[in-house]
Amino acid sequence: MRIGLLGTGPWADMAHAPALAGHDDLDFAGVWGRRPDAAEELAQRHGTRAYADLDALLADVEAVAVALPPAVQAGLAVRAARAGCHLLLDKPLASTVAQGRAVVEAVRTADVASVVFFTTRFQPETEAWITEQASRDDWFTARAQWLGAVFGGEDSPFADSPWRREKGALWDVGPHALSVLLPVLGDARRVAAAAPGPGDTVHLVLDHTGGASSTLTLSLTAPPAAAGAAVELRGRAGVTLLPETTRGPVPALRRAADALLAAAGGGRPHPCDAAFGLRVTEILAEAEGLLTGRE
Repeated sequence: MRIGLLGTGPWADMAHAPALAGHDDLDFAGVWGRRPDAAEELAQRHGTRAYADLDALLADVEAVAVALPPAVQAGLAVRAARAGCHLLLDKPLASTVAQGRAVVEAVRTADVASVVFFTTRFQPETEAWITEQASRDDWFTARAQWLGAVFGGEDSPFADSPWRREKGALWDVGPHALSVLLPVLGDARRVAAAAPGPGDTVHLVLDHTGGASSTLTLSLTAPPAAAGAAVELRGRAGVTLLPETTRGPVPALRRAADALLAAAGGGRPHPCDAAFGLRVTEILAEAEGLLTGRE
């Protein structure tokens, strides 16, 4: 499958480009970015070409991977789907529910495949754990902590990201936590509570359709020594923890590309398709409304 990359920032450089270039079943056909010079530089490093014209790239490929801010991603995903391209998207799908719905509608109308890259869902150890826990129906409660130090003193390449500065941990790491909890505990019937913490930290309480409740603590401003991610489930069988993994994002992105290839080849939609990305966006928007007093 010929695939193009939209985006030239740190995430495109460190994750998407090497994942696409090193995938045996993908032909990494080109890069387009909002900064042509950055697109040229990234393309040269990975043995492909830079496109100055987005429509030209869309006409030359069968799929696109998107590594752009969510509001930009949503609009370009609609454009790519209408051009007949399958979509390998990043989380969050969009920055508003309306944008997310537009992506889902474009995917449905164009009959293209979509996969949203939630890192934990595409790492073998954590994917297997999620599948195993989802087979049980007796969970009582869960606790998820996703604490980053992007704004907490570490030299992070994402510290200057305008959309992360604006949307904070809720929208950046919140999707990771939801991508683990929802398949195990069921959809969130409602965000029962939301409260701010230090910096951009937020605390959420979710009521799930499976009968369990969960609490989420999300931050990008944690002290470096306190950063890390953990998910704990408690039920009749006892306590289980999300396993740690040392695999980086590149192997996980290649597995996400495998999922896109399978879906595009006539397989069933992947559980992390655009529709799931929209549901995550809806929950984030509901929580944001509570935090800002809109609900």
